[in-house]
Amino acid sequence: MKHEIFLNQGKNLDFATTDVCYRDRQTGEIVTEINSSASTLRWFYEDSLGFKVFNYLLNNQFFCWFYGKFQDLPTSCSKISKFVIQHHLDLEEIELPLESYWSFNDFFSRRLKTGARHFNADPDVFCAPADGKVLVYPQLQAETQIPVKGSSINIESLLDSEVDAQRFRRGVALIVRLAPYDYHRFHFPDRGKASAARYIRGRYHSVNPIALAKIPNLYCYNKRSITEFSSEHFGRIAYVEVGAIAIGSIVQTYNPGPVARGQEKGYFQYGGSTLVLLFEPDAIAFDRDLVRDSANGIENHVLAGSKLGKKQL
Repeated sequence: MKHEIFLNQGKNLDFATTDVCYRDRQTGEIVTEINSSASTLRWFYEDSLGFKVFNYLLNNQFFCWFYGKFQDLPTSCSKISKFVIQHHLDLEEIELPLESYWSFNDFFSRRLKTGARHFNADPDVFCAPADGKVLVYPQLQAETQIPVKGSSINIESLLDSEVDAQRFRRGVALIVRLAPYDYHRFHFPDRGKASAARYIRGRYHSVNPIALAKIPNLYCYNKRSITEFSSEHFGRIAYVEVGAIAIGSIVQTYNPGPVARGQEKGYFQYGGSTLVLLFEPDAIAFDRDLVRDSANGIENHVLAGSKLGKKQL
């Protein structure tokens, strides 16, 4: 299937002076995102020379493989303490002491202590599959389009399958964006049965809103993996993991077959990344605050296991 990049020139927005903000759902406050690479990303995606440098030199498998190997070196451990301080990470919820991690990548894909993330046990409640910033779409536009940043994502391209896309016509979508400082393991939001993941080769664009403003359909262009998940309470779900710049790999840790609510599905190695979940029509009613904020382009930061909506009655 042919994938094309559509560029949004952003004529009505001054991205050079616009901060990336989101709502902390636990406090309700609007927060400016901490991003030490923001100036670099703006050069890559807002400057014509920077975009050429990124696209020809960095946006490829070799660079991401090489950068990932660098994060695997024991010497990369020196970055861990600085990273923890810079992003105010809670050491009490991390599974192991910092000195137990043998590389920065090992720390980046860290597990949390048992109980650090609680998955709501109510079978009618849909739980967040990961920590991250969410946008929800109560109904896909034009039957198979997710509206993003004034453009749209075609789910036929996202799934690399016209047949699979038809199952989600006029359906519902959830996007979870994981920043580098987030807990980078993702989970099954409900009990059900999961197929083996299907991998699609692609590029390695950043998934930060700075990049999304330039290339609204980048999820269809990046490397990704797709799992068909038959949820017990929310019907058939397409569970898509989207890689990004410097992502060494998307690692699946589950075995295909029956899975439990809250069970770990896998993890991303170093870099920002995204989950896209597609639902059949009338499967889920997202919480009103998420629908309201998403309609206004405001992401909400949530924790894995927290309530995002309920089964459609």
